[in-house]
Amino acid sequence: MSSARLFHSIEGTFQMQHGSIVNPVIAYEKWGQLNSQKSNAVALFTGLSPSAHAASSAEDSSPGWWEGMIGPDRPIDTNKFFVVCINSLGSCFGSTGPASINPDTGEPYRLDFPVLTIEDIASAGHEVIKSLGIAKLYAVIGASMGGMTALAYSILFPAASESLVSISAARCTLPFGIALRSIQREMIRNDPLWQKGNYAGKGPISGMRLARKLGMVTYRSAAEWEKRFGRERVSEERKTDDAFCIDFEVESYMEAHANKFIGTFDANCYLYLSRSMDLFDAADHGGSLEAGLNRVGARRILIAGVRSDHLFPAHQQRELAVGLDRDDRQVSYVNLHSIYGHDSFLVDMDRFRPLISDFFMQEIKPSVVPMVRKLNV
Repeated sequence: MSSARLFHSIEGTFQMQHGSIVNPVIAYEKWGQLNSQKSNAVALFTGLSPSAHAASSAEDSSPGWWEGMIGPDRPIDTNKFFVVCINSLGSCFGSTGPASINPDTGEPYRLDFPVLTIEDIASAGHEVIKSLGIAKLYAVIGASMGGMTALAYSILFPAASESLVSISAARCTLPFGIALRSIQREMIRNDPLWQKGNYAGKGPISGMRLARKLGMVTYRSAAEWEKRFGRERVSEERKTDDAFCIDFEVESYMEAHANKFIGTFDANCYLYLSRSMDLFDAADHGGSLEAGLNRVGARRILIAGVRSDHLFPAHQQRELAVGLDRDDRQVSYVNLHSIYGHDSFLVDMDRFRPLISDFFMQEIKPSVVPMVRKLNV
């Protein structure tokens, strides 16, 4: 099977907020056709762990991580829109990151990679957009970390996108989320195989496995697991001689997801991307949240989340929507009922598809006409 993955090389020194790298490469995939006016482009930024493979294509028929959202006659209709999904700077799926070779040493960057920020990811994505000859996007969209990146993009490049869609994200991470991710990073760094970032092969498998398990707890909700698993026990033949072996189906579920994750994601990349989410705060752009959000250039904005999300709770999306609401913007805020927690945008597609479809079916009105605000708070 051929790959749909493409690469843009940023020539020369790429300045980051806390350092610089030389000639970084950013991986991306694309769907649909750019129209003659180059006005139908949609940029999609990803969460922490996905690659740029958001949907299947003629070049790669394997299902993408947002397969039900992108494609012909889907909510982000590729008969109408040209969609570009950008793999984050710092990731390990084709873009330059800690696992990439440092041209100065001929060895992987590892912890010599500069501190990574959400703003760095947005700026690297902007280089991809410019390389495609796109002066202004129809929309920039993202969920979770991608929602933060989409917001940063519209702050840093206010003239670069007509619309902004932020799903299950926020202006910053709350102390609860910082604490959880801090524990995940500590699990990885305390694994003897991490070796202060200088590991070989698959590296800190145990640390990554535990970090993923804790991640699964943050991504879903207690209500879903109670409904899905209850107190169901695993069968006797699946148990081992370990006195503390897996007894419950929910434990088996977490173990399966953790084992699927390890070996597919570089540990140092995980550490860098995780910390970038904790470091981001829209209020850093101008000294206050109001000043930061006033820099957003998008005129049509959708802020969405779910009530069961305890990683980025609904009141944070409401804070964003209220802060972005101005007379020259059309802001929609939607708080969905879903028991699937933070991962709802991935697994509860029946709730999100109509929302995204409605947003992308609307036409952008001329900026000289005051817009009707739809702030459903």
